[in-house]
Amino acid sequence: MIIKPKVRANICMNAHPLGCAKETERQIEYAKAQKIKRSVKDKEHGGKGPKFVLVLGASTGYGLASRITAAFEYGADTIGLSFEKEPLENKTATPGWYNNLAFDRAAKAEGLFSETFNADVYSHQTRKMVIEEAKKLGRKFDLVIYSIASSMRTDPDTGEVYQSCVKTQDCYYKGWGINILQDCLVDGESEIATEEDIRNSVKVMGGEDWNLWISQLLEADVLAPGCRTLAYSYVGPVESYPIYRDGTIGHAKKHLEETSHKLNKLLAEKIGGSAFISINKGVVTRSSAVIPVISLYLSVLFKIMKEKGIHEGCIEQMDRLFAERLYTGADNAAGKVPVDENGRIRLDEEELREDVQKEAAILMAQANDDNFHDICDVKGYIHDFYAVNGFDIEGVDYSADIPVDKI
Repeated sequence: MIIKPKVRANICMNAHPLGCAKETERQIEYAKAQKIKRSVKDKEHGGKGPKFVLVLGASTGYGLASRITAAFEYGADTIGLSFEKEPLENKTATPGWYNNLAFDRAAKAEGLFSETFNADVYSHQTRKMVIEEAKKLGRKFDLVIYSIASSMRTDPDTGEVYQSCVKTQDCYYKGWGINILQDCLVDGESEIATEEDIRNSVKVMGGEDWNLWISQLLEADVLAPGCRTLAYSYVGPVESYPIYRDGTIGHAKKHLEETSHKLNKLLAEKIGGSAFISINKGVVTRSSAVIPVISLYLSVLFKIMKEKGIHEGCIEQMDRLFAERLYTGADNAAGKVPVDENGRIRLDEEELREDVQKEAAILMAQANDDNFHDICDVKGYIHDFYAVNGFDIEGVDYSADIPVDKI
């Protein structure tokens, strides 16, 4: 079939197999180039960086970029886990399905071990499956990345289904956003959350599942001495605090950060390991487009950061995370990790620079239907929106007839 993007309510409903593969390959090439540029030693040449890495949520965004960096910059063997919809004869798979296939092909070509599981991250059975695979291989994980972005979770013990939401806590929240299809600004708003909304969102996006993973991996003795685990989070601009830091998402993020402190103490006591939250830069994801203000803010931010030469995407951020935060010792060994006053790794330092945020606040206040193309990087934002699903990728023939179930 000839695949064109299908967008509903600012969500892309399909994916392009070749576009997803091409974009994954682009990130792989970036990681390889950084390996040379940074003189990174892999394990075959005496490198002391990550050797065996588990990435939970490995198929898109920061999770995929983490796995690519670990494998193609540091030479690590990896296990990736994500929950993707498989392709049907007349319907494409989710983007992560094709990203995972492209990753596994490239890893095999480089002689790297990679195994990808398509399974529910929240299931005890999935944890058991990963543990059994590690034991079968006789390997222990020295790095575990938790990069899960889901709107729904089934409790593994009770079977109860929890649904997260994007709502504020104390007041209605309104703000401009970008309508992708109509190429205009729209006024978005958020409802006030109930206590149940908050509990459900924490249950889905908080640290409970991360804690289950690390606790069970530790109990099964498949974590190496000194193992590090990270979960990803976001702070963003002050303008988004009512909905992002103080609303339902914010409660979940706070729980995630509290979990990191508990896991850090547990790992330090048991295996000399550590746990961190990495606060990353704002990027376009499959879900960010539907959050009021975020799409307008990101388009403004991209314009400012590109003009200043400090813009980064997922792969650039993860390269810096590994090289400048985690593996700073001799021969790329794990070094002392620089953190903020709350024990968090900060990769959003350029985004939250005073000059960047001041310019962003001014431009956002000026934005209207007549000028937003001039004061925002709308083209860059829309490219990133489509690229997440494999569209608008250079070098891909989008007029070609693609067998979506055969890629």
